Amino acid sequence: MTRVPIGVENRILVEKPGLRTTMQDAGRAGWAHLGVPPSGAVDALSRRLANALVGNHDDAAVLETTLAGPTLRFGADTVVAVTGAPCPVDIDDEPVMLGVALPVRAGQLLTIGRASVGLHTYVAVGGGFAVQRVLGSRSTDTLSGLGPPPLAAGDVLETDVATNGDVIKRSAAADLLRFVLDGGRRPVRLLVGPGADWLTKDAEELLYSSEFVVSPASDRVGVRLAGPVLGRSREGELDSQGMVNGAVQLPPDGAPIVLLADHAVTGGYPVVGVVATIDVPLVAQARPGTALRFVRTSFESARAALAEQDTQLLRWRRGRTEQEQ
Repeated sequence: MTRVPIGVENRILVEKPGLRTTMQDAGRAGWAHLGVPPSGAVDALSRRLANALVGNHDDAAVLETTLAGPTLRFGADTVVAVTGAPCPVDIDDEPVMLGVALPVRAGQLLTIGRASVGLHTYVAVGGGFAVQRVLGSRSTDTLSGLGPPPLAAGDVLETDVATNGDVIKRSAAADLLRFVLDGGRRPVRLLVGPGADWLTKDAEELLYSSEFVVSPASDRVGVRLAGPVLGRSREGELDSQGMVNGAVQLPPDGAPIVLLADHAVTGGYPVVGVVATIDVPLVAQARPGTALRFVRTSFESARAALAEQDTQLLRWRRGRTEQEQ
């Protein structure tokens, strides 16, 4: 990202950056042995849907907003899509729909407002954002500082000129809204973690029978949960071990932490559970004060659910639903 005058066709001027807007793709997997977090979008489904709507490759870079998004002025005709947390979206002060492919003309202004539900909204443009890769990814890593910095007023974003596929015509809005809203209504699927035996019997029952509330001390690194204190069955700490996205750590205070995309790659707290990959976005989209409940699931069930989601996304890319086949 640079700070130069707008005018070149494939450039977009950031007039307002939003509260915290970062560049994200699928993340930089494979560098944990060097202490580099995976990063990438915390709501992978919304990122993938945004790219699908504008015909991009699945891994194209998108903007991830936090609560309130940016104002962008386009230097050329293109197509955009906004997905994730529901929010007002305007083109030249005219309201447009969330979750559809939107044509934007050169000189027009796209404004992403404050989310009404959830935290993170995603903006994809045709062709994707042209950002230099660092260790194989264009993602902003808020923990280590790798990748491009968060957006600032005056930044100019470059895009790849050509899209990589067919724009999906039909609306995703209803499906996206249902996905975000359901996050506060249905339990989060949790696999038994390697440190589950650190829980007392009572604590294990509480983990699956109680509500936990998202703490304000949460970010892209992890979501802290307040609720019943989960007692440990033993004293001391573990040797530092590898962490994964969705790991539920149990610190000595008994308040669990769900690790997200920018988490440290190792940790010494016991991992009492791991959020199923398909449900990590539900945790990431939960605002402070949101109540979450966990339900035990198996690896086989979690893998099958994720595979079904991938199948549905493939149908999206083909521009049809199962009923239309």
